Amino acid sequence: MSHSSHRIYEILIHLLFWALFVFVSLFVFSNYYWSENPFLQYFFILVGIVYLNNGVLLPFFIRKRYYFVYTISIGTIAFLGTQAYCNYFAECGCSIMKCLSDYLWQTLVPIVFFSFLWMLYRYLKKQDELESIKKDHTEIELQFLKSQINPHVLFNNLNTIYSYALEKPKEVPEMVLMLSDNLKHVLYESNAHTIDLQKELDYIENYIAFQKIRTENLKKIDFTVVADSTRHKIAPLLLITLIENAFKHSAAHSTVQIAITVQEGALTCYCKNKINHGNPSENSSKIGLANLQKRLSLLYKNKHELKITETEDYSVHLKLQLV
Repeated sequence: MSHSSHRIYEILIHLLFWALFVFVSLFVFSNYYWSENPFLQYFFILVGIVYLNNGVLLPFFIRKRYYFVYTISIGTIAFLGTQAYCNYFAECGCSIMKCLSDYLWQTLVPIVFFSFLWMLYRYLKKQDELESIKKDHTEIELQFLKSQINPHVLFNNLNTIYSYALEKPKEVPEMVLMLSDNLKHVLYESNAHTIDLQKELDYIENYIAFQKIRTENLKKIDFTVVADSTRHKIAPLLLITLIENAFKHSAAHSTVQIAITVQEGALTCYCKNKINHGNPSENSSKIGLANLQKRLSLLYKNKHELKITETEDYSVHLKLQLV
């Protein structure tokens, strides 16, 4: 609930309380008063006491944590207010105890009620602030995790273009256009919380096209996409870590299998490759997977399954519930 909504509800509660309080004081307990209804004269002083308490006393004593002093202070104010009502407004000539027993509730009930209301809304405001801080922290963390992916993908693509510029320069223009599409996706479209699934699939297909060129005559790539619908949203750059790892850590002259399926709003990404045991970048793979797991826990909490199997082959099975 927004701060403005809290404020509106708070004002409505104040108005309803005062209306009910005046009604009860004048009609339910009317036997206590003279026909001139001296309560109405005291009412404005009572309102002043309540909002002095809410605006000055409560914030000050709660901030200082002087709870006992506050209790004594508000008790004294309630006592003096009740005595003022008895002796100067109602002029009942009651003893102190009789006055307190008959009229103390009139001063004490609004003070206690609005003190409770003040603390309740103070608590709700703090909760909203904590939620806002938590959300901002999550956004910053996600941006940081995403930034760890972007340069790495770009670096690999540039390396591929560089090698072809030396060996097969005729193919470079098309590759530059493909890289341009990838950069557009990474730099602009991936800044959103979610993007169209089709855009993410296009980006992955583009990346794999680079890899087919880069690993020509070295690796066989078995890539399939089967989707009953692509009218879904997905967090950007989420699957690329799995696909990158499949290429990066696969043995030479082996097959890299990548299968993406979308069925009834659930996406499954399956990657399998033969392990290259002499690969020195195993630590970076672990960092990449840790990065992915962190993003999944932030974006798809209780809506994903990630299973990693490592034998002679390395396989990763990810299932997501799409939006």
